[in-house]
Amino acid sequence: MSGADTSHSDYVGGLFRSHYDWLCSRLHRHLDSRAHAEDIAADTFVQLLSAPGVVPIRQPRALLTTIAQRLMYQLWRRRDLERAYLDALDNEATSTAPSPEELAQMLEALHAIDQLLDGLPAKVKATFLLSQLNGLTYPEIAAELGISQRSVSDYMTRAFNRCLRLCLE
Repeated sequence: MSGADTSHSDYVGGLFRSHYDWLCSRLHRHLDSRAHAEDIAADTFVQLLSAPGVVPIRQPRALLTTIAQRLMYQLWRRRDLERAYLDALDNEATSTAPSPEELAQMLEALHAIDQLLDGLPAKVKATFLLSQLNGLTYPEIAAELGISQRSVSDYMTRAFNRCLRLCLE
């Protein structure tokens, strides 16, 4: 480990010692358990540690809060996605329920899709998901979302290009 790497990890370590308990307390107000708050707080410092060349931070609590909020929102999005999927399974009238392993694989795939589409506008995501998960045609998607078929085509191109670009990285 070079001197620069050591100073960076020492700096983040100092931030951890100074602000970890504060961040856990702050997160615990928004989360259902202390363990989840501690996990997100730890992940916050891991992200900070993995960031290249972090210079001394003037307002560390503001930065830590921003990183932690993003991680908390990701957790909530993942929970919502899982809940929606489980609700859809409950509503299905079929007698063949997926095994726990299949369920875990499907949830993992849905989370990966959500990560790929993260940052795209809501209508682009909705268009892609209606096409790929629900199997709707472009005219059906246009009617569902109240947009033109041309917009559906443009949104699908955008979503596919995003997925392709991220998969090739």
